[in-house]
Formats: sequence, C-alpha cells, structure tokens
Amino acid sequence: MKGKLTAFLTAVAVALCPFMITACSGNGKTTVKLCEVTHSIFYAPLYIAINNGYFDEEKIDIKLSNGGGADKVMTSVISGSSDIGLMGPEATIYCHVEGQRDYPIIFGQLTRCDGSFLVGRNEEPDFDWASLQGKHILAGRPGGVPAMTLQWVLNQHGVSTDDPALFDTSIAFDAMVGTFDTDMSIDYTTMFEPTASEYVALGKGYIVASVGEASGEVPYTAFSAQKSWLNKNKDTAKAFLRAVLKGYKYMTENTPETVAKALAPSFVGTPETSIAASVKSYVAINALASTPVMSKTSFDHLQEIMENAGTLSSRADYSLAVDNTIAQELVKELGL
Repeated sequence: MKGKLTAFLTAVAVALCPFMITACSGNGKTTVKLCEVTHSIFYAPLYIAINNGYFDEEKIDIKLSNGGGADKVMTSVISGSSDIGLMGPEATIYCHVEGQRDYPIIFGQLTRCDGSFLVGRNEEPDFDWASLQGKHILAGRPGGVPAMTLQWVLNQHGVSTDDPALFDTSIAFDAMVGTFDTDMSIDYTTMFEPTASEYVALGKGYIVASVGEASGEVPYTAFSAQKSWLNKNKDTAKAFLRAVLKGYKYMTENTPETVAKALAPSFVGTPETSIAASVKSYVAINALASTPVMSKTSFDHLQEIMENAGTLSSRADYSLAVDNTIAQELVKELGL
C-alpha cells in the first residue's frame, strides 16, 4: 500500500515548479488556470460552458491544459501552475493521507460513476463479469481510479486480479487502445467515449459492459484546488462552478445531437455523430452528477475501492478533503 502511495507523491514532488497566482487577464476577466486529467466527452458540461460562453458570462478567462494523469494534474495544482484541477478524487485523498499542510480540497463533483466501457474482441450479448477469470485485461494506470474501479468490480464477481500478467497495469492510459489493437494476446481493455463507439464502428471490437453500471455511484472526477487558493478566491471558484453547472443544465435540456454541436469545437476531427453517440452513452448510464455536492457515502465508497486495490494505508477525513459550501450554495441558487 505504502509503495503505491509513495510513488504517487514522488511523481508529484519531482515536477513541482514555481508558484503562480490567479491573475486578471486585462479584459476585465479573472484568469483561471484549469488542468484536466484527460480530454474526454465524459466531461461534457465543462466544454459546453467554454463553447457556449458561460465562463465569459461569469467574467472568467479559462486557460485549459491537459495533465495526462491525475498525478500530473495534482502536481500542477500543488505547484501553483494551475488554480484548479479536474481529476479523480483519489489524488486529493493521497495528499490528505500523507498529511500535507496546504492540502487540496474538492469543491465540486462533475461525474458520478466510472465512464469507461469494457471492450472485447467478440460480441457477448450474455456477458458475465465472472467469465473474465484467467483473461488478459488492460486495466489502466496503477493507483488510478479507472484501474482501481475495474479491479473492485472484478473482485466483487470473484475474479482474481493478483496476476499482473492478466490484470495488466503496465500500459500508459494513452497507449491502451493502440496496444489492444496490435497485441492479440490481450482479451479486453477499457475505453472511454467516443473511442469505444468509434472502435466498435470500425469492426475491431465490441462493447460488452459498462464499468460504471457495475461499480455503482463513485465520485469519479471532481474539481480540486489548494486550500489557500480557495480561501482567497471563493467568489472565483463559485463563478467557475456556476458556469459548469450551466453547461450541465444545457446538456440535460437538449438532444444529444444539439449537445454534440456545442461540443464540436472542443473535439475537432471527431464527427458530430460520434459525439452525439457518446453523449447518449453517458446519459444512459447516468454518468454525470446532477449535483456538484459530493456525498460522504460516495466518498467512502471510493476509499473502499482504493483499499481493495491496496493503495491506502489509512482513510482521508471527508470533512477536510471535501468542502461542499460553494456547491450547496449553487444548488440552492440554481434550483438543482
């Protein structure tokens, strides 16, 4: 357990860079540096908020960067290179377990379950998770929520994940699809949308199950910021989260085809039909959080999943790791 936690925190520490503060952009807006864990339609409300001008309405100028992993996003937040990080709450939990002084705080939840789909080489209309015993599965980055959630689901169905040659976490997230495509010894992997649907459309594989449906409600991705930044920038954080919630509202009030048009500028090169199909998939599994308030029940379930994966030496204190104050104010204000 300690080894995985130490590895995560070492990755954070190695990349630390000089502290930078939130600044005015010169056009009357406040610049907010946002680092996302990956670029995915799974985070649709955020991109709708950008493309539909909801951040402009809130006088915020978003500077978006891609961390390519929760550890790298947390590094960016801790160093001050980013003000807010969109990532799995596990990164914040690791920092709390380590006992950081100026610790990161989760102030708004975006997704409420795992957004990945299990893709196999054959069509399986009667798929059973228990049938994965002895199969070679690409699972994702060790210590990351995608791999840990999948591991929890498999273990709940009696499938052993002890053999690293079968429950394979050796391949980087960005290389999983390419590896699955070329290495026929791999039986299954997980993919997010629109990659999963596009892969199926090419006749290369089949979506056999939703990891999110099998794992239940988990606070999968959320917005985190340093305690010191939140203390100084509460109004900015509230305006930021309000813009995202406007994006969520737009998504729930329009058809997938209309939503796809709003998302298209953020996914250049992806056909709108694929974007719409992705939106339908995520709506079907109720992937997006209807409220930014993170419950203690779901937070504890995530820590249960992390304990099952052997990444926690102790649990983080929900009352310190999560501050729902801003989220609760917005729920009341927007009638969510």
